[in-house]
Amino acid sequence: MTHGPAHRLVRPARPGPRARARRQEHQPRDHDDGRPSRPPGFAVTAAAYTRAQDDTGVSSALAKMVADLDVTDGAALTRVSAEARDTITGTPLPAWLTDQLDEAYATLSERRGQADLPVAVRSSATCEDQPDASFAGEHDTYLWVRSAEAVREHLLRCWASLYTERAICYRRQMRYGEDGAAMSVGIQQMVMPRTSGVAFTLNPINGDRSQVAIDASWGLGEAVVSGSVTPDNFLVDKVMGDITSRVISDKTVEHVLDGDDRVVEREVDEARRTVPSLSDEEIRAVAALARRAEKHYGRPQDVEWAIDPALPSDANVVLLQARPETVWSRKKRDVADCSADTFSSIVHNLLHPSGTQTVHLH
Repeated sequence: MTHGPAHRLVRPARPGPRARARRQEHQPRDHDDGRPSRPPGFAVTAAAYTRAQDDTGVSSALAKMVADLDVTDGAALTRVSAEARDTITGTPLPAWLTDQLDEAYATLSERRGQADLPVAVRSSATCEDQPDASFAGEHDTYLWVRSAEAVREHLLRCWASLYTERAICYRRQMRYGEDGAAMSVGIQQMVMPRTSGVAFTLNPINGDRSQVAIDASWGLGEAVVSGSVTPDNFLVDKVMGDITSRVISDKTVEHVLDGDDRVVEREVDEARRTVPSLSDEEIRAVAALARRAEKHYGRPQDVEWAIDPALPSDANVVLLQARPETVWSRKKRDVADCSADTFSSIVHNLLHPSGTQTVHLH
């Protein structure tokens, strides 16, 4: 493949299919154009992935590995998956991408006033947000990554997650061509939230688009996304803003930063376990954030959000990721009878049939 002159393939991220963070000098806030607030950061585009793999010869090597692969042969699938991921992580980034990536990270750190700023490195594959896809969360996310060298390393690890056994099988099942597989990666200033979670801009139990469904728990949202905690559940009416359902769970664990600069899982103290992780005002603010994402993209969204205690209380709900909802969006808009079990966590609906997201804690 022939490429034209080099152009910026690492750039301040405008919220694309996954609402990647846009770099900005001030604290996160809502924007006049209606886009939801998000932490500052930048994105390595899918075009950068494609060009880098072509320039280094990795794309042709990957194509040969998977061309004749029988995904029903478990041993062969395991071998090819490992070989493909090792090829990606073992091939240095081309110089043009290293230069742009290092410059973007240095600029972000300088603007935030902290050397080696801690960031989250989040994957966003081009085919996982297709309308007929249902494998959101298949690819890797890395938390609390520091230094330009570490960012480069974890960029490659995100790219390599395109070739997990599950991802290969799903693309084959959905008849997505391997030549169309690409990935953007968002590098986003870490938020150490008091509370975080996920939200659907429809009811995932019955597809009712008049509701926003929220799961929330203490600490980083990876405890919710991974299923290691039973979160609080809330339903909010989109029109009236009323909280129509709430279930406060026994939240036994949370993911937090420890004294050694690592993200760890710890037990929640007894006093907070059965206390609501969101106030009513915050529940409505999360619902409003999710609705802004839905309005921006023009379709139901599955979002990850956080309450950032470092921000003012009237502007502390930030968007971490957003992706299209891909289950009910493929069905007719036929709202089922509301006798379904609203006590079930919406995370179960997020994670099935696709499985769990791989989140790596540093």
